Formats: sequence, C-alpha cells, structure tokens
Amino acid sequence: MSRISIAKLGPGLLFAGCAVGVSHLVQSTRAGADFGWGLIWALLLINLFKYPFFQYGPRYALSTGESLLDGYYRLGKGYLILYFILNIVMMFTVQAAVTVVTAGLAIQLFGSSNDIVLWCILLIVFCSIILVLGKYKFLDGLIKIIMIVLAVCSITAVVVTFVKGTASPDLTMTQIMPKGSEVLFLLAFMGWMPAHMDGSVWYSMWAIEKSKNQKVTYKESLFDFNVGYLASVILAICFLALGAMVMFGSGEIFSSQGAEFAGQLINLYTSTMGRIFFGLIAVAAFATMLSTTITCLDASPRVMTRSVELMVPQSALVKRKNSDKKLYGIWMILLAVGTSIIFLSFLSEMGTLVRLATVLSFISAPIYATLNLAVVTSKHMPKERRPSPTLKLISILGIVFLLGFTGYFVSTLF
Repeated sequence: MSRISIAKLGPGLLFAGCAVGVSHLVQSTRAGADFGWGLIWALLLINLFKYPFFQYGPRYALSTGESLLDGYYRLGKGYLILYFILNIVMMFTVQAAVTVVTAGLAIQLFGSSNDIVLWCILLIVFCSIILVLGKYKFLDGLIKIIMIVLAVCSITAVVVTFVKGTASPDLTMTQIMPKGSEVLFLLAFMGWMPAHMDGSVWYSMWAIEKSKNQKVTYKESLFDFNVGYLASVILAICFLALGAMVMFGSGEIFSSQGAEFAGQLINLYTSTMGRIFFGLIAVAAFATMLSTTITCLDASPRVMTRSVELMVPQSALVKRKNSDKKLYGIWMILLAVGTSIIFLSFLSEMGTLVRLATVLSFISAPIYATLNLAVVTSKHMPKERRPSPTLKLISILGIVFLLGFTGYFVSTLF
C-alpha cells in the first residue's frame, strides 16, 4: 500500500480506539483470568464473523456517499424505526458502561478521590465540553498516539511474561463451552468483541466525514478499515493472554468494583514490566478509555440526529437553519443527563448493567448484521462494489452463528 494510503489512515484507527474499551480491557482480560486460553475460539470466531458487517460500513459509505442509516431508510422506513428503538434502549447503558471503567482508571491515575460517581459525572461533563467546543479533533490525534503506546505496552507485557517463564501460553488447553450461568459471560464477551455492531453505523458516518475533509479512494478506505480492525483483534488477544498467563489459576479474581478492577488491570502490566511503567500504562489505559467515552458520547447523538432527519424530513425542526446542530445538542444533553441518572441511582448494579448492555448487544447483533447485508446487496449499491461470493458466504455463516448462540442462550434460561 502506498505512502498516500498510510497517510490517510483515519476512521480505522478511530474504530480501533473505540473498540479497545470494555470489550478488551474488561471482558478479554476477564476471559483469560477465568478461563485461561479456553475461550480463544470465541474471540477468533466472533471477530471473523463480525468482520463483514463492520466492513460494510465504509464499503457502503464510499460507494454511495450515504451512511448505513440512509441505507436502512432506503430498505424501508420501518427498518430505520427499528434501529432508532434499539439505539434508544442501548445508548444509555453503553455510555454508562464505558464511563464507569474510565472513572475507575481515573481514580488509579489521579487518586484525589475514590468517589466513582463523582468521577463518572465529572467525566461526562468534561467530555461534553470537549465536544461542544469542537476540540475533539485535537484530542483524537493525541489518542491515536496513546493507542500506539498501549499497543506497544500490551505486546511487550505478553512477550516479557513469556520470556521470564513465569507463565507460558498453554495453547493446547482444551477449549471451553461455558454452561449454565457462564453462558451469560460468553455472550457478554462476544457482544462487544471487537465492538458492538452499532459501530458499523458509526463507521459509515466517520468515513463520509473523512471523505469531505480529504480525498480518500475506495481502496484506501478499506485498507484503513482493515488496519484498524486487525489492530483491535491483536490487542484483544494480548489482553486475553495477559489474563490467562498472569491471573488464571492464581486464585485471584477480578473485582466487580470499577476502581479495584482498574488497579488489577494495571497490575497485569506492572507485575511483568515493573512498577516504573505504572504511570505510562495508567495514562495509556485511561486515555484509551477516555477516547471510547468521548466517541460514544459523540456518536450516539449523531446517529440519533440523522435518524430523526430521515424519519421526519418535513418537520419544522428539520427545516430550520442549523437544525442538525441543535438536534445533536439536544441528544447529547439527553444522553449525558440520562447516563448521570444511572450513576446516581444504580451504581451498586453497574456490574449487572455492564453485562446487560453487552448481552443485549450480542442479541441485537443478528438484526444489524442482516440489515447491513441487505443494504450492501440492494439495488442502491453499485454492482461492482457489492460483496464477493466469499464475503457473502462469511456473512451468512456469521448471521447463523449469531442466531445460533442467541438461541443457545435462550435455551439455557429454561
């Protein structure tokens, strides 16, 4: 790939920054700590079967100049309404889940207060101000550097752990199919791996914005996506490996409390790389989760704004000048307030809320997958840009996989 293509990396790295959040820092490390290498099959399969549906975001956007939301609307207004309802149900718990992890890391890094509710609300206010002032572009550039630091630290920690001989990657370990209550964790693990499927819609909007500011070819956009997706997969394996090699079989289990969990997470690195790296690792992990928090706080209002514009294009609200900015502001305020209410009212249930959000993401994934496949194979998609037979086959197998595990989960309830 040419130097020009590498220079135009953007939404792909933004996707990686968004993906490396709860799914990686929390769920992947917990999977390794609780099951060793026994769930590596789930990590690899879910990333394989979700790949086409995320890739359809930039594929459709660069081929039509529209977001996936426009594609849903072209399929039928009812499909867009379905998306709108799903997003209303999910966005508050998703925002709360990523923010509480960020707050836990903030406590470890700054230590000025152990009040996680206070930190959560402060973070929501801070992120809102960043977005309102339009300074996220600068922060996004900084986060990309921090993401590279986190990636280097993660790979180094895994290598050092292996070289020291304190723990070895037992890849011959029998793969595990969780049963009973453990199925809930399996779905939570796969629900946000590498990200929740709604991220495909976000990506399509990022790709359009990128093309407005800088000329990007179709091939460059897909290359950008593949780089970001591969990076998120490699980091997921690293986090699972750290959990498996350092904590599995040690008798230590991850805490369900945000601040304590953050401390244990940082200790995974410092126990192998040395306490001298505490500051670097804490900053990298916090910055990564802060990026995820801001991205979610920005993306949900954007997609809800576009959804409203498509569903009620003749409304007086949409006709007014700068109505999209006003709608975006309203949705961001609603999201910030709603998330803060969750912190104030349900903090003791945050562990349950995080699991609920990730499980709901998995259960809703077949819906997004089916819609995305329908959009990129519709008459509105240029024939030469439609998925290849191989990609379509993986897509169909992916939908079957997602539906199969959803059915398996439902069967365990009875």
